[in-house]
Amino acid sequence: MPDIEHLIAAIQEEAQRAEFPIDRPVYEAAGKDPTLPIIYAGNLASKLCFFARDLGKDEVHAGQPLYGAAGTLVRQGVYRAIYDKETKDKTELMSVLERVLLTNTMPYKPPGNKAYSATVKNRFRPFLEKLLLFYWQGDRIITLGNEAFKWFAPYGAKGELTNFFERSDRYSASLPVTIEISDSEGDDHSRQITLFPLPHPSPLNTKYYAQFPQMLQERLKDVEL
Repeated sequence: MPDIEHLIAAIQEEAQRAEFPIDRPVYEAAGKDPTLPIIYAGNLASKLCFFARDLGKDEVHAGQPLYGAAGTLVRQGVYRAIYDKETKDKTELMSVLERVLLTNTMPYKPPGNKAYSATVKNRFRPFLEKLLLFYWQGDRIITLGNEAFKWFAPYGAKGELTNFFERSDRYSASLPVTIEISDSEGDDHSRQITLFPLPHPSPLNTKYYAQFPQMLQERLKDVEL
């Protein structure tokens, strides 16, 4: 398998092939090429992945997923689970990247933080599948928010994820799904992963924002960092 730089180059080539919505002013302000994907941060050998919706302004400037307010809450929770202490220091929080992988349904920032359409997500889906199947070595994913969880619908039985998400215990139960793809030579590859859904930790999510830190700690007891 080629190294991860080949995957990044392939994503950029697809982004340059045909236009789709990108928040170009944010990239320009950050001095970044808007077609260069920000696909992951962290350790590809980790057992646990955090899977969110897409990038925000802070993520573009940092060149990392989950770096802004919501991402900081996630990183603080992982830090607390590892070291049994709190920190708000961004540099100290970077240490959690040794133990987790951070990624999104899309490696680009949409204009106005509006979610990408299913058409655009599916256009880049094959690259995320390759990241999760060929490059990442883990099998446990904490999804953050509805959009991130529903991204995995094609890998479950028909209606399975919708039915699961209607359960009252959706944020404490888990769901195994199998990602299956064919490579360029027609060979089939698959891996079973387990989803551990959580609500999105945005400050705008008034229903769950205050509860999120404790909900995350409970989830982190279910997985091995």
